[in-house]
Amino acid sequence: MSPTFVVVPQWQGSISSRAMRLADGAEAIRGDLPESATRTVDVPAEAGDAQDTGIHRFSTLLMVRERMYLTLRSVTDWALTIGGDCGVSLSAVAHAARRHPNDLAVVWLDAHAALHTPETSPSGAFNGMVVRAIAGEGTDGLALAEDSRVPLERVIIAGARDIDPAEADLIAERGIVTVPVEDLGSPDALVAAVRATGAGQVYLHIDLDVLDPSAITGLGDLYPFGLAVETLTGLITALRADFGLAGATIAGFAPASPEDAGDDLPSILRIIGALTR
Repeated sequence: MSPTFVVVPQWQGSISSRAMRLADGAEAIRGDLPESATRTVDVPAEAGDAQDTGIHRFSTLLMVRERMYLTLRSVTDWALTIGGDCGVSLSAVAHAARRHPNDLAVVWLDAHAALHTPETSPSGAFNGMVVRAIAGEGTDGLALAEDSRVPLERVIIAGARDIDPAEADLIAERGIVTVPVEDLGSPDALVAAVRATGAGQVYLHIDLDVLDPSAITGLGDLYPFGLAVETLTGLITALRADFGLAGATIAGFAPASPEDAGDDLPSILRIIGALTR
């Protein structure tokens, strides 16, 4: 079945001075999606507050999570979530995990590992904590419950190029599987890593900063030596050939202007095509 597109113009998970562009990016992508298959989650305008959690804008992030949950409950097959910041994957992965208990792996294609908790985060931005929350670790309210979490042994971090020391220590201590950019020229290593989890279903989180800045310019931060669009779509195709696609996210589109968004949208639509055709 074709997916339901769930657009979530959330920006509160980022503390970048350019965070509001993430909402603009989600809206720009929404303009090219089929209206009949698209649902938009209302994101409050206010930033929200931390409520002593160590997570900036926690109150709004919690509100959006609840609104996403209500939207996703009515999705009968799988959802392609369009962010916004990477925090939109939290409810989306939970939805997929409930549908595929104990059979779901998460492939986190991102320039960042997102393995912090409030105790280790240098910024307090939820963007950097999402994978730990998906694994049920971190702050109550955002950390997923037992019936919807995906443990770190079924998470593969792919394409990360900006990993903090605390994250590197956790990767070593917990044996978290990472696949660097140089091993993604062929899909073999990534497919093998997913196969080793024993999962039959995969959730694909794609932060567009996994791409090289030469491939797409509408990014909040530019990290060189990323993937080409053709490489990314090849990885998606290979994973879909071997595993069921339980859901996906495209996040991190932060165009500086509508004109810049128009320049990048053809590449984004190619990625959407690889996920949906």
